[in-house]
Amino acid sequence: MSIMEIFKKQTALPEHFRTMSEEELCDYVTEIKAELGTKLYMPGHHYQKDEVIQFCDDRGDSLQLAQAAERRKEAKWIVFCGVHFMAETADILTEDHQHVILPDLRAGCSMADMADIHQTERAWEKLNDYFGDTILPITYVNSTAEIKAFCGKRGGATVTSSNAAKMVKWALDKKERLLFLPDQHLGRNTAYDLGIALEEMAVWDPISETLLTEGPINQIRIILWKGHCSVHEKFTMDNIETIRTEEPDRRIIVHPECTWEVVQAADYKGSTKAIIDAIDNAKPESKWAIGTEMNLVNRLIKEYPDRSIISLNPNMCPCLTMNRIDLPHLAWSLGEIRKQHIHHKIKVKDETAYMAKKALDRMLVRA
Repeated sequence: MSIMEIFKKQTALPEHFRTMSEEELCDYVTEIKAELGTKLYMPGHHYQKDEVIQFCDDRGDSLQLAQAAERRKEAKWIVFCGVHFMAETADILTEDHQHVILPDLRAGCSMADMADIHQTERAWEKLNDYFGDTILPITYVNSTAEIKAFCGKRGGATVTSSNAAKMVKWALDKKERLLFLPDQHLGRNTAYDLGIALEEMAVWDPISETLLTEGPINQIRIILWKGHCSVHEKFTMDNIETIRTEEPDRRIIVHPECTWEVVQAADYKGSTKAIIDAIDNAKPESKWAIGTEMNLVNRLIKEYPDRSIISLNPNMCPCLTMNRIDLPHLAWSLGEIRKQHIHHKIKVKDETAYMAKKALDRMLVRA
């Protein structure tokens, strides 16, 4: 579904929910959750606001939550507190009797939107002109169902930030080259860790439809899509240098969606789960600067008061699209379910879902 199609389907939040107090909204959500019981399942991504995450049945990363939804066979209503591509993945993995709902259809992902299916099909044609049948496409799970299906149809797979290294190895065992969609930074950081030189990587620019490379074209092994996370790209070398100068004993941990320079300069890097685990396992009084989304950083600050935790970027804001899911929209969605109304349902077309699941399954069988 395109951005314009999403906005056309989005219904305005009724005034009633705008005027309710936070206490009234919380009582309303609590009442309906109790009423629906196991027929309702509410997964919440780590980057969600506290006002929303407090009501979620599970919190985790996007794939983890989609798999949790898949296991909840008794749940008729899955209200996904995350963004659009996450709800799509949940719909792909769940059964026909289950309805996946996104409280606000405007909760998208700028990274996922940087690779649409039309751009990708044109790129594939041009890249095959350059390299012939030597490329396997793989995509970060932070992508649309259509991009997952594109990879699934061509023998490729999905990856997460936790298993990207394993999947890149798998892809390069199958083909001489790979196309990594849609996050160039995760692709570059992963390939570099596997010993692939930066000169063996090129960037595909979907706007100019050109291949950007500094090395000989016949030596290219990794083709990186020119996409990025608008949150993680805001962590800079200036942020690193400030910490190193002012607090040299503060350890820096960043997500691999950050730029290569920032990842190289940090003390540690890891997926969202790896960052949470690192803080959980850290000694009391240890000092950390974290390079990831601000809602999660603030939550870690609250949950681990005996550790000194700050954001690597002191001016960082929460993910704006994640923040579309708020308490009024959540209450509205549950109220519609109470009326047996399918509200803001996320439904992936059958053929797309079938091919996307192939890409997911090729990864999951190696998990």
